[in-house]
Amino acid sequence: MPGAFKKGTIDAMVVIRLSRFGKRNAPYYRIAVADSRSKATGGVIEYVGTWNPIKKIKQVDTKKVAEWVGKGAKVSASVKKIIESK
Repeated sequence: MPGAFKKGTIDAMVVIRLSRFGKRNAPYYRIAVADSRSKATGGVIEYVGTWNPIKKIKQVDTKKVAEWVGKGAKVSASVKKIIESK
């Protein structure tokens, strides 16, 4: 995403949110760092984890999440619940 970063700062609002994948009645989510103006499954800067609510499997790279929060990214409420329940 050219032009999004200037020496460690973020120009646009960046959020850490869920992107839904999978089939009907079988959701699978990726935890994505994305521009807040982009679509839910598009405009992703980086994937920092996954969550499968059916199989109860969570994989979160907390170091990368902390790095993005340190740069000013906002964490959505649903992602915050997933990270705290780990």
